[in-house]
Amino acid sequence: MKTKEAVAVRIVDLCKEKHIAINGLANLSGISPSTIYSMLNRKSMNPGIVSIKKICDGLGITVRQFFDCKLFDETEQEIQ
Repeated sequence: MKTKEAVAVRIVDLCKEKHIAINGLANLSGISPSTIYSMLNRKSMNPGIVSIKKICDGLGITVRQFFDCKLFDETEQEIQ
């Protein structure tokens, strides 16, 4: 799995865990819904760390907690 895909899966999993819809996450994070949907749907090939930090703030977690997941242990090498 690519890192970008892992980020998308992690966002969806955290929303499910916290019973928050994607539009609700956008409101909590101060990010437009279209930005979050582009992060989830392959339009954004490089989700920015500032956007990830805002998502974490909206979810009430730290960036460390966001990336503390086995998904990121199993990502593919990005440099080829």
